[in-house]
Amino acid sequence: MPMQADEIETMIKAALPDATIEIRDLAGDGNHYAATVISESFRGKSRVQQHQIVYAALKGQMGGVLHALALQTDVP
Repeated sequence: MPMQADEIETMIKAALPDATIEIRDLAGDGNHYAATVISESFRGKSRVQQHQIVYAALKGQMGGVLHALALQTDVP
């Protein structure tokens, strides 16, 4: 069963409460999303570390229920 955009947002918000999150369904199938996540927690971290934080927030759903997530991260 595909993952809904609001589920993704809820999981990221739980790990990064200050985050501004925008999620777009790229294919309309609930499996291919793009997300922009902006959080102060990313300050001083490399892009790879920022993405690892977001993927960790998804608790293993990447590659399973959530097939693809094009991710952009930044600091406010």
